[in-house]
Amino acid sequence: MAQNFSGKYPKTKKGKQKDIYFGTKVADPYRWLEDDLSADTKKWIKEENAVTFDYLEKIPFRDALKKQLTDLWNYEKISAPFKKGTYSYFYKNDGLQQQSVLYRISPEGNEEVFINPNEFSKDGTTSLADVSFSKDGSLCAYQISEGGSDWRKVIVINTDNKKQIGDTLFDVKFSGISWKMNEGFYYSSYDKPKGSELSEKTDKHKLFFHQLGTTQKEDKLIFGGEQTPRRYIGGGVSEDGRFLIISTAVSTTGNELYIQDLSVKNAPIIPIVSDFKNSTDFVYNIGDDLFLLTNFNAPNNRLVKVNLKNLASDNWVDVIPETENVLGVSTSGGYFFAQYMLDAIDVVIQFDTKGNKIRNIELPGKGSVAGFSGKQEDTTLYYTYSNYVTPSTIFEYNIETGKSLMYKTPKIKFNPEDYISEQIFYTSFDGTKIPMMISYKKGIVLDGKNPTILYGYGGFNVSLTPSFSVSNAVWMENGGIFAVPNLRGGGEYGQKWHDGGRKLNKLNVFKDFIAAADYLKNNKYTSTDYLALSGGSNGGLLVGATITLQPDIAKVALPAVGVLDMLRYHKFTAGAGWAYDYGTAEDSKEMFDYLKAYSPIHNVNKGVSYPATLITTGDHDDRVVPAHSYKFAAALQSKQVSTNPVLIRIDTKAGHGAGKSTEAYINEACDRMSFALFNMGRK
Repeated sequence: MAQNFSGKYPKTKKGKQKDIYFGTKVADPYRWLEDDLSADTKKWIKEENAVTFDYLEKIPFRDALKKQLTDLWNYEKISAPFKKGTYSYFYKNDGLQQQSVLYRISPEGNEEVFINPNEFSKDGTTSLADVSFSKDGSLCAYQISEGGSDWRKVIVINTDNKKQIGDTLFDVKFSGISWKMNEGFYYSSYDKPKGSELSEKTDKHKLFFHQLGTTQKEDKLIFGGEQTPRRYIGGGVSEDGRFLIISTAVSTTGNELYIQDLSVKNAPIIPIVSDFKNSTDFVYNIGDDLFLLTNFNAPNNRLVKVNLKNLASDNWVDVIPETENVLGVSTSGGYFFAQYMLDAIDVVIQFDTKGNKIRNIELPGKGSVAGFSGKQEDTTLYYTYSNYVTPSTIFEYNIETGKSLMYKTPKIKFNPEDYISEQIFYTSFDGTKIPMMISYKKGIVLDGKNPTILYGYGGFNVSLTPSFSVSNAVWMENGGIFAVPNLRGGGEYGQKWHDGGRKLNKLNVFKDFIAAADYLKNNKYTSTDYLALSGGSNGGLLVGATITLQPDIAKVALPAVGVLDMLRYHKFTAGAGWAYDYGTAEDSKEMFDYLKAYSPIHNVNKGVSYPATLITTGDHDDRVVPAHSYKFAAALQSKQVSTNPVLIRIDTKAGHGAGKSTEAYINEACDRMSFALFNMGRK
């Protein structure tokens, strides 16, 4: 049944590098692959891709599958509109455009292209990463990402004539753009690395103010740098333009919060929260009263109010108290919209600014919603709804009456009525109940022979809520099952759920994933020969760790842009910020031993048959550097005992995932799906 690999892997040289951790020597023979600038690494990438694509091109149904994907992808995709100044803006993709185009409609109803990122590059690898308008809508600053990189350029234009104002800003990273009236804007960046900008460590973020009409060299440092070193810093101006809110962090969880009164000349920056123990975000203000969303003394979050003159946490008053479900809050039309997760399904309740409940908002079904936000003066807002079998649909919501009307529904050749998306709860190894969504076409027989993708993440307080994907739709159309468990380490049940899957609890995540696979097999959805494990980034770690801990769990493994070297992940770009979730090998002997015991690269063993594995990454990934994937591929290829293929597909001029062209998305989806089905013996 296996599609035996009969080719030859490129010869990957082994170095003699060894590191010592708490008296233990650890070999790192593929350290040389960390140098993304070296000729040897570039040669290795070329050779590996040649072997991979030679294999993929021989899959007999690959072209037919690509056509099926392309045909279904080819429908008009429109975003919810948003108003800036006198214009209404929205994104649209005609179907197969490489990048979505930003359009606008004038008060007279005339529609025109505002920014077309398809004109940025011939191959579609340069994307429009973000746009930010001044309060009156007369100015727009937009960010450009080249080759998927997190390093961005910023261009400012006059919205009337679309002409550029001033110079282009460079080397902006992990940044929003927030305007101070029409004077200029706040943005964040790091000093440009002296070596490789794709892999060198970046850990001193800086918040700048750019005054229009001046050069970037003249930009004023507001926070960060040597005086107040922080790994992440963001600055945003309140809707009324009065306050600058600064959030700083040293890891991906927990932050300080500062405020500056912009209406007072040279006002000091004063702390609201001055430690990193909890997560607190500014939501809204009415005069001197600030509304904050916090998990301080509330693991599932609460909305509190505090006055500018008495900011100490002792003075925080609950407006929307904590409940048993995780809370997120947005504002529009002078109301709060509380978005709760009920077993990873969205529920929205409207409150007034005093915390009085106005109404439960009736949603179209069980799924995910986005967009319950807007301006103080808005009377309507737009939100999108989707789940695993429902394409994103836009609704118009009347803020005063609570009535929703269909605004835009996609014209896609996919009928949700033909599919089932059910939520079940399974029991993990220690008795913990885990929710899982299982989606498939009606009429399939539960005989254990259905091709199944088990997709997971399990980390960084990230919640996996239902969303529609064309590639998953094609998978289901071809008789496949798509299953998503909400593993510990995520944020679906608040801080306790996150804590249950980080640092010395990280093994819980992999065991939850294994238990999900067992459930699917025991209930005849699938069996080992028809199961593929999939995940990206931290989810790539999930797949890599799972197949090295239990190699016989699945037929296919699809780790994407994965964190796979757990002893060195913190040495690159922003990796040190992930230590809150992972811990580091330098923390203690206990932490080192724990990391080494599951680090995928360090747990590939000789004489073991690993699943058919297609590793995917991008050579411009400066979030999770591709060296993780390179080293894992080299280790698996050198020790794989069976003829199950171990291949690595390296996208060139691509990063961690954001900003990919439509063509790149389709090609990668086609190759992953073809590889999985081919190795499950499908014809």
